[in-house]
Amino acid sequence: MPQSGEGLIRLFDHFCGPEIPVANAVAYGTSAGGCNYYIGDFKIVGDLGETDTGIVSISKAGGFVRVSGNNEDGKGAAIATEVVFSPALNGTLVCEARLELQALTTRSVFVGFCGLIADDVAEPCTSTTTTITKVADDYCGFILDSQFTAGTQWHMPYNGGSTTGPTTGATVAVGSGIVAVAAESDFLRVEIDPNGTARWFINGALEQTVVNAVSTTALQGAMVGCWGTTTTAADIDVDYFLVTAFTDWTR
Repeated sequence: MPQSGEGLIRLFDHFCGPEIPVANAVAYGTSAGGCNYYIGDFKIVGDLGETDTGIVSISKAGGFVRVSGNNEDGKGAAIATEVVFSPALNGTLVCEARLELQALTTRSVFVGFCGLIADDVAEPCTSTTTTITKVADDYCGFILDSQFTAGTQWHMPYNGGSTTGPTTGATVAVGSGIVAVAAESDFLRVEIDPNGTARWFINGALEQTVVNAVSTTALQGAMVGCWGTTTTAADIDVDYFLVTAFTDWTR
């Protein structure tokens, strides 16, 4: 039930300073660990015990961080929230990021909402040729996966609502037609209404609307992450990350 004033939840970081140095990162829950890592309003999750995984500031105008994934298939890192947002109670939910890639190969990128964000965060869904394999029960966002046939195109998968999320033939079903270009920034924004309808925007243009794309009651978290697909380490450069929602005023 949106209201004015303190009813707005707004999490934002333009990444002009704090970082999690890759070489010093330690996974939460390991013998050498003991705390979660945070950057601004967000937590850092993933295979942080690996020396090639973490978050570092980089010298780009306006402030960027490099999210460095792992050199193993399915291993990576993400900037994320807790899984605390209900579309029905906190919507409309918004997740937005501006990011760019040094290269478009050997990596999988996800930006959006997911119902499962563990400390060793996994991809919400995986991709091969023209098929999406669902990993999480609930997700809604963007993926760019080099394992897709259209591996440089932003795709817009979803799962959890009464409208079944595509799997076979997913390149056509959820492809945006927008191809990422190395070293060029894209603005990615996904919105989820209280009734489960979702909208995807790329660089300000509405690319897809799906009614009942996600569950209205399942809790979601927001994240921007990168995972390896082979033995080559992967990364993405993130300029900013924005998440907004509304306080649930139900008593």
